[in-house]
Amino acid sequence: MTQPAPTRLSPGQPLLRLEKVSRAFPAGEGTLVVLKEVDLTIEAGEMVAIIGASGSGKSTLMNILGCLDRPSGGTYRVNGRDTRDLGPDDLAALRRDHFGFIFQRYHLLGTLDAVGNVEIPSIYAGWPRAERDRRARALLQRLGLEGRLGHRPGQLSGGQQQRVSVARALMNGGRVILADEPTGALDSASGQDMLALLEELNAEGHTVVIVTHDPKVAAHAERVIEISDGAILSDTRRQPVRTDGPGASRPPAEPAGAAPRRGALAALGRLGEALRMARLAMWAHRLRTFLTMLGIIIGIASVVSVVALGEGSRQRILANISAIGTNTIDVMPGKSFGDRRAGRIETLVPADAAAIAEQPYVDSVTPQVSSSGTLRYRNVALDATVNGVGPAYFRVQGYRLTAGMAFTEASVTRRAQEVVIDHNTRDQIFGPDRDPVGEVIFLGSVPCRIIGVTAEKTSLFGGGTSLNVWIPYTTAMSRIIGQSHLNRVTVRVRDDYATETAENNIRALLLARHGGIDFHLRNTDTIRQTIQGTTETMTLLISSIALISLVVGGIGVMNIMLVSVTERTREIGVRMAVGARRGDIQQQFLVEAVLVCLLGGALGVLLALALGQLVEHLNGQISMIYSAQSMLLAFACSTLIGIVFGYLPARSAARLDPVEALARE
Repeated sequence: MTQPAPTRLSPGQPLLRLEKVSRAFPAGEGTLVVLKEVDLTIEAGEMVAIIGASGSGKSTLMNILGCLDRPSGGTYRVNGRDTRDLGPDDLAALRRDHFGFIFQRYHLLGTLDAVGNVEIPSIYAGWPRAERDRRARALLQRLGLEGRLGHRPGQLSGGQQQRVSVARALMNGGRVILADEPTGALDSASGQDMLALLEELNAEGHTVVIVTHDPKVAAHAERVIEISDGAILSDTRRQPVRTDGPGASRPPAEPAGAAPRRGALAALGRLGEALRMARLAMWAHRLRTFLTMLGIIIGIASVVSVVALGEGSRQRILANISAIGTNTIDVMPGKSFGDRRAGRIETLVPADAAAIAEQPYVDSVTPQVSSSGTLRYRNVALDATVNGVGPAYFRVQGYRLTAGMAFTEASVTRRAQEVVIDHNTRDQIFGPDRDPVGEVIFLGSVPCRIIGVTAEKTSLFGGGTSLNVWIPYTTAMSRIIGQSHLNRVTVRVRDDYATETAENNIRALLLARHGGIDFHLRNTDTIRQTIQGTTETMTLLISSIALISLVVGGIGVMNIMLVSVTERTREIGVRMAVGARRGDIQQQFLVEAVLVCLLGGALGVLLALALGQLVEHLNGQISMIYSAQSMLLAFACSTLIGIVFGYLPARSAARLDPVEALARE
């Protein structure tokens, strides 16, 4: 069957060579020397058994041979390359391209099926998915597992798991197969089958190194190396390595099919596999994943809901404010509020209102005069405020009529005795169910016909109970009050024009008309700005509190991911053993953290939407307005949290030593 192409040997160059290799480990205040200046050469095509008692150093020697560990002293060369000059990723490439590991405890990943476990080395080698799937299935079928391709390790017997391990070792070619106690966890029949398989692989050209304590297992090798207390006691060959003739060892078969992807395409493929692995890991630990993202869900839901509630409240407040005419500017006699001479100033006249109305920033203008008087209808007499206004008054102040109509410019011109009353006046005189339009009431001694009724209107300081009636200002000035000047002019500024600019222009216009300052302005838009600023500040404050919960959720993600690294240390070791780079390991855990946070962000947004529906259903007075911007910001926050708080666990996973990771239970 086809195998990935191994790097070819240089002529006369030994495949593996150790010179004066030693390995020592810190032990308390001292040092434990496990290997003592070992010299060893292994030629291509050999089948070697390293035998020794427990603690003799044979496993440490195998780890160094497989580039899982580094010597403390001496040199180790693979195909002439000195491993002392290689970094972690270069060693990973050696493991990926030259070595195949068969572990005593199989070290299969429980979240993957047989095909998925066998594919792992080719993922890090950059093979296309279709090609590696084809090769993995072919290897498993060759090893007699055609009926177990979709089974996970827990569904396979020990012998079957070991065969999956062999297929994984062969996936990238396996020029050198390192078998650590390959029969140790098998029954005798399965053990014999495994040894026969190793002999078959050796006959195909694979270099096989078996580490064992069992002389019967070692007897299957052509060469037996006995080690004790870190030193080689004997090196016995049953037959020499043949370099020519019919029995000569040959390299494994050349590959046929697609070549590994390189560069950006390979990186993209590894990212896709990291996403798939992260999804499988999250699904395998569903409850833990949900509890991990719970803090993110609550935080995102809080932020989105608070922003939506704040925006809904802001728009509702602004709508209410707009309805009562807060984007208005009042012009009044006197240099300022409290000017004691204001009552004697008579320079504000209707012509000033007409001049202001011609300006481009003006939506509408109304002159105003007012007086208190007695309102009489038949035998009912009430105190009311009589307001002389222009026909645009009801637009300027945001009044809506529930009955009848407002007076017109013609009414002003002919000083019509027409009156619009408010709902309080109607209720007091006629009752709430009677239509008063067409009735005649007396304002003092002046009879006026009712032509309209205004709806209830909320003021800045709550709903009023006073009685108000409105007549044309010309009628009020000539027939009721008896004056030729105005008490004020109210200007409604266009929505697309800044009220501050309009205020400055009005001041300049009146200053030119009056020749001096005998008036002052009141910009009621400052009320809206104050309320809007207050709501925005409150939204920001509550959002900040919600962001704190996001940070807490992020810390929770980091803690759980650190625990996950500890729990999956052996998985990390297996991935490193089959050729994963540090970047691959870091990417996998970082992707998992980001996925947890992104999924938490999506669920948080959905929870916020559901809460909004519930709140509006229970209380129709509360409106929540969601924006795509806040949702995108929520996703950006969740992604950033995943990256920031997932980096430390991912970095911790990537820096694990493969030997220590494999030994961790």
